[in-house]
Amino acid sequence: MAVDDEHFREFVDTRYMDLLRVAYHLTGSAQDAEDLVQAALVKVMRRWRRVDDPMAYLRRVMINQHISTWRRQRVHEVVTAILPDRSSTRDMTDAVAERHALYEAMRELTPRTRAVIVLRYVVDLPEAAVAATLGCSVGSVKSRASRGLARLRLALASDAPPPVPASAAARPAPTGTTTMTGATP
Repeated sequence: MAVDDEHFREFVDTRYMDLLRVAYHLTGSAQDAEDLVQAALVKVMRRWRRVDDPMAYLRRVMINQHISTWRRQRVHEVVTAILPDRSSTRDMTDAVAERHALYEAMRELTPRTRAVIVLRYVVDLPEAAVAATLGCSVGSVKSRASRGLARLRLALASDAPPPVPASAAARPAPTGTTTMTGATP
């Protein structure tokens, strides 16, 4: 067995769960995450001797693979969760519902935006590292993250009315203008 094969096996043994976590956040499904990691490892195994930073390279391969798969399928799978009866003392219903809502909201994002959110906030990479991983500018990472977070907030918001900006709430309406009720102040 070659030395590179041993290094590859050690790397996979050490970092498999980290890769699986990233893949799960990209796909939203445990089965799809395992398939994504396996496909990425097969691709990287062929080039293992030439890879300088294996984690960054594998993340990039997984993101590219996920985007390619998403483009080919374009059919959204409806996930239904039937929770088994458990005799647990803690009621995890709210946590499960929140997590499910988050994953559903994440699925509505484009794959590139989802990749930015996962790399930036789940993997906790700095913006420059995310930009290097995705092959785009730091400004693109910032704008995708901002728009992606805004869409997630909107999707996860309750029926509460949108907040009024502090600048608008503190400023009285000018004299002689029409208010929203149609009466003059």
